[in-house]
Amino acid sequence: MTRTFALAVALVVAFAGASRSDDTYPVASPNERLVFELRDEGGRVSYEVVHDGRSVIAPSRIGFELTGQSMAEGWTVSPQGMRTDTEDFELPWGEQRRVTDTFTEMRALLRHEASGIDMLLAVRVFDDGVGFRFEWPEQGAFGPQPHEGDDFVIEDELTEFNFPGDSNAWWIPAYFGNRYEYLYRANRLSALRAMKEVRAVHTPLTLETEDGLYVAIHEAALTDYAAMTLAPTDGGFECDLVPWSDGTKVKARTPFVSPWRVILVGESPAELVESTIVLSLNEPSRIEDTSWITPGKYAAIWWSLHIDKETWETGERHGATTANTKRMIDFAAENDLVGVLVEGWNTGWGDGWLDDGVFDWVTPTADYDLDEVARYAREKGTRMIGHLENGGDVERWLERQHDVFARFRDLEMNAVKTGYVSHGQGIVRTLENGETVKEWQHGQWMVRNYRSTVEVAAQYGIMINAHEPIKDTGIRRTWPNMMTREGARGQEYNAWSQGNGPDHTAIIPFTRLLGSPMDFTPGVMDVMIEEYKPNNRVPTTVAKQLALYVTIYSPLQSVTDLPENYAGNPAFGFIQDVPVDWEESHVLTAAIGDHFTIARKERGGDEWFLGSVTDENPRRLTVPLDFLDPDREYVAYVYADGDEAHWETRPTDVKITRAKVDASTVLRLELAAGGGTAIRFAPIPRRDAGR
Repeated sequence: MTRTFALAVALVVAFAGASRSDDTYPVASPNERLVFELRDEGGRVSYEVVHDGRSVIAPSRIGFELTGQSMAEGWTVSPQGMRTDTEDFELPWGEQRRVTDTFTEMRALLRHEASGIDMLLAVRVFDDGVGFRFEWPEQGAFGPQPHEGDDFVIEDELTEFNFPGDSNAWWIPAYFGNRYEYLYRANRLSALRAMKEVRAVHTPLTLETEDGLYVAIHEAALTDYAAMTLAPTDGGFECDLVPWSDGTKVKARTPFVSPWRVILVGESPAELVESTIVLSLNEPSRIEDTSWITPGKYAAIWWSLHIDKETWETGERHGATTANTKRMIDFAAENDLVGVLVEGWNTGWGDGWLDDGVFDWVTPTADYDLDEVARYAREKGTRMIGHLENGGDVERWLERQHDVFARFRDLEMNAVKTGYVSHGQGIVRTLENGETVKEWQHGQWMVRNYRSTVEVAAQYGIMINAHEPIKDTGIRRTWPNMMTREGARGQEYNAWSQGNGPDHTAIIPFTRLLGSPMDFTPGVMDVMIEEYKPNNRVPTTVAKQLALYVTIYSPLQSVTDLPENYAGNPAFGFIQDVPVDWEESHVLTAAIGDHFTIARKERGGDEWFLGSVTDENPRRLTVPLDFLDPDREYVAYVYADGDEAHWETRPTDVKITRAKVDASTVLRLELAAGGGTAIRFAPIPRRDAGR
C-alpha cells in the first residue's frame, strides 16, 4: 500500500467561507462534489452529507449512552487537522486485482465536559461516499470499571441517518428468526416507519432519494462490536446495535474503535456496485503468504439433499457415502473443480441435530471413510470440502475448532463450510455461575466468535465459506481466507419454499452484494425439479442460471446441480469456462429490481465474461462492448434465452450462438421473462506480423 500525505490547508480555506458558523467543520471529497459537515450545536454534535449542494443525509446527531453516563449532549469539538490519503493495494482474489481509493480525512477530538471522557471522530470522504468511526484512547476518565475486564460499556449508540425527503428503500427486517434470509421489499420511508412490526432493518440498506441519487448505508471493519441495524424514525433511521442478553450493546476496553459507518452515494445504482470504500476502510491483510488461498468452483453433495433425492441422515438414501463422494470427486476432477462440498458426512444428523453435543466435527458416519475420501480426492487432484454445522452449539465448537482444523489440515483439506443454524432466535451462552442465556447471532459476542473461527482457520491454512454468518463488512481484505458466505436467501429456498421470485437476483447486486461476496449456489439446469419436487421450481430460465456466475460474485462458486443434469448439456460449457477470479469488473446496465448487467475480465488472462439478468419482465438491453481491448477481435460465445423462453413456461429454452465482435460492437440482448444472458469473449489470436 502506498500513502500520499498532504495537509489539506487549501480545502480548509476553500470551505471556511461556506461554513454556516464557526462551529461547522466541512470535509470535502477529492473532487469536491461530496461534503461531510461536522457541527457543534452548543454541545450536541451532528453531521450532514451534501452532494453538489444538495443534502443527501440531512442533519443527524451522533452520540452515545454509556453505563451511568448519558453522552447525547455536552460535547466540545476540536478539529485535529485534515489530510489527503490514498489506499492503493492488490487483492489476492476479488472482483478486481487492485483497489485505489483517494479520500480526505479529518480527525476531531470530542470531549465530554461532564465526564471528561475523550473520543476521537475519524471522517474519510471519498468521491463516492463517506466513512466515519469513533475511537476511544486510553484514559482515566472512565473511572471504575462497570464490568470486570471492561473500561466502559455502551448502552446505546445514537448515530442517526436522516433523509430530507421520502426516499424509496430496499430492505429486509432485523431481529427475525431467519437472520438475513428474507426477500427484499421496496417501500417509501413513510410506509416503512408505519410498519410497527418492523423494529429495524439490516444493512446494507439501499435507497433512492427524491433527488434521484442512490445511497447505501452499511458498515466496514466490524470486528469487536455489535452489528448495526437501522431503526426507522420520523427523520430516517437511527443506529440500533444488536444487544447482549443483558441489554447492553458493546463491552469495551481502551484503546477501542467502532466499525466505520459507511454512506455510499452515487448518481446511478452502478456507482454503488462499483464502490470499493468498504474494502478500503479495512486493515491490510494479516496473512503474509496467501498462496494457499485458491479460488475456484466446487461440486457438492448438497442440492440433492434440498430436493430430497438424498438425505443428510444415514439410511437408504444417505447422500454422503464413500461411494457417492468418490463419484462426485470424479466429476470434479473431470471438470477442473477445486473440491467437493460434502454435507451429512459426520455423525449427528437426524432427529435432534439441533441439540447441543450431537456433533464433534471429526467422526464420520459408518458408511463414510473420511481418510479414504481425502486420499482419493488428492489422487484425483481435487479436495473434499467438509461441512461443519454446529447447530447453534457455538461454545462447544469454539472449544473444538483447533482440533477440527488440525485434522482437516492433516488430510490436506484446505476449505470448509461452516453452519450456525440454531433453535429460535439466539445462541446459548453459559455464564460463570452456570446459568445459560441466549445471545443474538449478530451481537458482539457472536461477532467475536465468527472472527475467532476465521483467524484460527488461517493458522491451519483453511479457507472459510460461512453460512448463517455475520454480514460481510470487508474483512476479507484483512483475512482473505474468509472467502464467501451466505447471509441472504440463496438457491436452496427455491427447492422447498415459495421460492425467491424472478426479481430477487436483480435486487441483491444493489443490496446484499454491496458487502460481497455471496455463496448463492447458481448453475441449476433442471429448474423444474419435476422428478423430486414437482410442487417447487427454480424461478429462472437456464440462461439466467448461467448469467448468475458473473452477476453474483463469489471466489468459491458452486456447480450446484446433479452431475447427470450436466451430462451432454451444451449449456454446461459456460459453467466449465467461466472463472471466479477477476482482473476488473464494469457495470453495464443497472436498475434495482429490474435488470443488471456486468462484464468481468479474467485475472491473469485476456478473456472477458458478461452476465445479464432481468426480473419477471422480458427486456431488450443495448450493451456497448467498449470494455474490450480496442486492438483485438473476439469470438463471443453467447448463451441466451431462446425465442420461446419464459421462466414459467419454457425455462430450458437456451440459444447458443457465436459471433465475431470488437470494442466497437454494440450488442442487443434479448432477455426473456425471468431470464438472462451469459457471454464468453475469447480473443482471436493475433497473426504473426512476420509471416
